[in-house]
Amino acid sequence: METAKLKVRGFALLLMLLLPGLAQAVVFRASIDESVWEMETSRFFCRLSQVVPSFGRALFEHEAGESLRFQLRPTQIDQLDGDALLVARASPWQPGMAPFRIARVAVDERHGGVQLESDAANKMLVALHRGMTPTFSSDQWFQSGEPVEIGISAANFQSAYDDYLNCLTTLLPVNYRQVARTAVLFPSATWRLSDATRERLDLIVLYVKTDDSVKSIYVDGHSDNYGRRLLNRDLSKKRAEEVTRYLISQGVPDDMITTRYHGERYPVVANTSADNRARNRRVAVRLERE
Repeated sequence: METAKLKVRGFALLLMLLLPGLAQAVVFRASIDESVWEMETSRFFCRLSQVVPSFGRALFEHEAGESLRFQLRPTQIDQLDGDALLVARASPWQPGMAPFRIARVAVDERHGGVQLESDAANKMLVALHRGMTPTFSSDQWFQSGEPVEIGISAANFQSAYDDYLNCLTTLLPVNYRQVARTAVLFPSATWRLSDATRERLDLIVLYVKTDDSVKSIYVDGHSDNYGRRLLNRDLSKKRAEEVTRYLISQGVPDDMITTRYHGERYPVVANTSADNRARNRRVAVRLERE
């Protein structure tokens, strides 16, 4: 009798190996005790993450000036392949709650993980706030043909989410990439700053005052080629000096700033139309980190 039982078990195991549709998925998910949400906060980003035991890390990141993004980062890059289905499922303490689909996502071939933009990432946060478990499902685990599921646990999420919301209120309105190279434009034959230009420069000032790694600011004045060359050179000088004066008036140390002017020598586009000349009448502001 015992021998017969062993044969039945062996046959069942063989079926599971030969018929993937009958095999149970390999599941990675933090238990309630293992579910720890970590917060990293600054004026430049808010990061909310959880370690998925034996798999990797789930990370929500909201960078200043950008929308929310999510990354699923496996420790070993070959664990996932192809694409995965993301579904919000009921957590163990939510019997009877209906699941809902969030997205079908492609696996990053270089890093083996998943990256989601704002819409899907926000839906994941909604699911977690409701106590549900966002779960990635794939037919391929290490290209073995075995299905795999990676669940993001909602246990202990609420207090971390409150911290995340508080962090969002402190973020700068822009990030370094958005202000490191800035061009402000001028009407023909003028050098005075418009209200829109002041608003743009105010963002640069705010960023520079917050990011201690910014050590230098280069202010370069330019003109189009309409009129006499020497007058254009003088006009580009006035424009650059006007921008520099404004930055200093708003609290930027003058020893950080290098002011230069070039007249019509360095157009960004050919001066062949009114629109092109408008783009060339500019002051370029460039930030440099240490």
